[in-house]
Amino acid sequence: MADLVSIVMPVHNAERYIEEAIRSVMAQTYMSWELLVIDDNSTDNSMAIVANLAREDARIKIYKNPTPTGYPATPRNMAVELAQGRFIAFLDSDDVWLPNKLEHQIPYFSRFKKVGVVFSHYEKVDEESKRMNRVVKARRVTTYEKLLLGNVIGNVTAMYDTTRVGKAYFPQVRHEDYAMWLSVLKRGFVAINTGEVVALYRVTMNSVSARKMRLLSWQWDIYRKVEHLSFLKSVYCYANYAIRGFLKSLV
Repeated sequence: MADLVSIVMPVHNAERYIEEAIRSVMAQTYMSWELLVIDDNSTDNSMAIVANLAREDARIKIYKNPTPTGYPATPRNMAVELAQGRFIAFLDSDDVWLPNKLEHQIPYFSRFKKVGVVFSHYEKVDEESKRMNRVVKARRVTTYEKLLLGNVIGNVTAMYDTTRVGKAYFPQVRHEDYAMWLSVLKRGFVAINTGEVVALYRVTMNSVSARKMRLLSWQWDIYRKVEHLSFLKSVYCYANYAIRGFLKSLV
């Protein structure tokens, strides 16, 4: 029997894109999955759309976050707690997976013993879902020290193996996905990139990538307040991060 993948999807007022996102999960060639949709105080038609899709596919499970905080970490952590799968993956309600995403990534966990995280390249799309041939690529293997120099793990592409790393939770900080991946790799695991494009990341005016200055301040806080790096090492990592972030923005 194939190992179950638990897919985490927080939702807040995502009626424009959420059906496309969920149908990209339903179209996966790897069939053993559950989709944990966490409603984070939506006031639009998002959850009615999800409910209709759940009637089509019982693998879609709907929950409501009882304590909305405005941080995506809260509904994500709720889903991680509820997850039944060996593998945990993440898809935001405005992004899209390509059909072979799970099928291509899962074998990498059995090929390499120290792999705790598998991720891939992704392509940027605009608000109208138009593919722009803007592919964000990353190195093949990432360790904790390498990840400190810049986040190469696109959350939309990443998944981890709970039998190796346990359940990893998002801290209540900004740029929480990066902080979470650091916490996993800090324990000696590595992240491996499949070298394929498996997901489409939507660039909108409200996306994190559109808030560059805030992201820079969040990054510094992670170095100093979460990872507790020395001032000099923080400066070194921060300079590398800023340069790599600028190059990524050109893609």
